[in-house]
Amino acid sequence: MIQVSQQAKEKLLLLIKEEGQGNEVFIRVGVNSGGCSGLSYDLKIDKQKTEDDKLFEDNGVKIVVNKKSFFYLIGTTLEYSGGLNGKGFVFNNPNASRTCGCGESFAV
Repeated sequence: MIQVSQQAKEKLLLLIKEEGQGNEVFIRVGVNSGGCSGLSYDLKIDKQKTEDDKLFEDNGVKIVVNKKSFFYLIGTTLEYSGGLNGKGFVFNNPNASRTCGCGESFAV
């Protein structure tokens, strides 16, 4: 399961509203090959769910993860950082053995 912090929830709901999306949308979280540590995170708003997707809801946010990415993301908390050092979503992944300096890629 993936957890969503309160700050990430507020930002995600704002982004969904800004894009004019309705109630039938969810946040798709995935893992792709690439990045300086080997794997990179993917986060987007989506409307279509496939047979290979797992659907979760945490803190009022619907999250979809494909089965391949799910095992890399178990126990991850999605947070949002808006401080002086940068803005953006941050994945706090207990499965990552190392991450790159920017936090956008990881290795297990």
